[in-house]
Amino acid sequence: MSRAGKNISYIRLTFLLAIIFAGGKAVSARNAAAPLSREDTLSICVCGDIMMHAGQIENAQGSKGEYDFSSCFRYIRDIVGNADISIANMEFPMAGEPFTGYPEFSAPDRIAEDVASAGFDVMLAANNHIFDKGSAGAARTLKVYRRLKEEHGIDMTGLAENQEDAERINPLEIRMKGMQVALLNMTYGTNRGADLHWPKTTYISQKETLKKALDRAVGSDLVLALPHWGTEYVLEHSEHQESTATWLAENGADIIIGAHPHVIQDMQVMNLGDRKVSVAYSLGNVLSNMSAKNTQLGLIAWIRLTRDSMGNVEALPLEFTYIWCSRPGGYDNGYTIIPVSRFIGRKEMWKGGWDYDKMMTTLERVMDATGIKDKDIL
Repeated sequence: MSRAGKNISYIRLTFLLAIIFAGGKAVSARNAAAPLSREDTLSICVCGDIMMHAGQIENAQGSKGEYDFSSCFRYIRDIVGNADISIANMEFPMAGEPFTGYPEFSAPDRIAEDVASAGFDVMLAANNHIFDKGSAGAARTLKVYRRLKEEHGIDMTGLAENQEDAERINPLEIRMKGMQVALLNMTYGTNRGADLHWPKTTYISQKETLKKALDRAVGSDLVLALPHWGTEYVLEHSEHQESTATWLAENGADIIIGAHPHVIQDMQVMNLGDRKVSVAYSLGNVLSNMSAKNTQLGLIAWIRLTRDSMGNVEALPLEFTYIWCSRPGGYDNGYTIIPVSRFIGRKEMWKGGWDYDKMMTTLERVMDATGIKDKDIL
């Protein structure tokens, strides 16, 4: 279900004028003298890395050369679609044929269409693989995202075609249900540098650029930073991640949710005076061909903003849903994203029961190492 399918629309100017944007924090005071007519809740789900390895591309190809990735998302479609805003990290360019997997990705356009059809509203493009096929590949990727915006209302951030575009998407501001959310996406680096001045992504090291973006986000009810960072395959965050998170929090970020390590990492809550900033360092993979230890388990992070009748907006504590990426021969013959809580005790549904056992062993190990619980597993 796309943005249009969820009846997502930006609030009218007259409604905006009735609201006083103050503070730009996760809890912000609105016009107490003119209370809003109703309370409301805004839900946001954030997913980790969607990868496109060669095995996935081959598995999705039909007899006539067409591609279809839709079945990968069939068990999370309702989860993602029920959120007001759903965000996915797209860790590849769509540079056209020949399609390639690791180490230099070029994914079929169809994956973005199927991610949108699964209910995702915002796609993140700031990652280390975005220039795998050079500036031309990144520019073509932007064309795909522009088409998704025009046809389905899907937003993208993390890659810009010019300076005006860079300021428009950095931060990307979304207004829904009388609340404003600002999204900032940035990466630690790229495996291959750009060979033209534009398109550009945003780097964590560009503190001046990030500071300006954070300043533009002042007035939002939630400033959500989405960094691509960290050490791969390590369940605990690094000192550099923590120092970066501290800088982002001190400069206005209210919640920080990271990607890139391909495994789930721990989380913490930073206390900054009267502010508490939650940091989920890595959500792991959503969809990939990886099978190494811990790489098939991922998280969906849930953010809920509540607005009371006086217009005060508050971010509730982060919640999480564990997901498992089953590869061909596991659950079935394709790649399938499994909401773990719904399938516990249903081993008989698996084509290969060994994959169910691996899921449960990995879940126990990662929950113990990170301390992160699933909101639906008692």
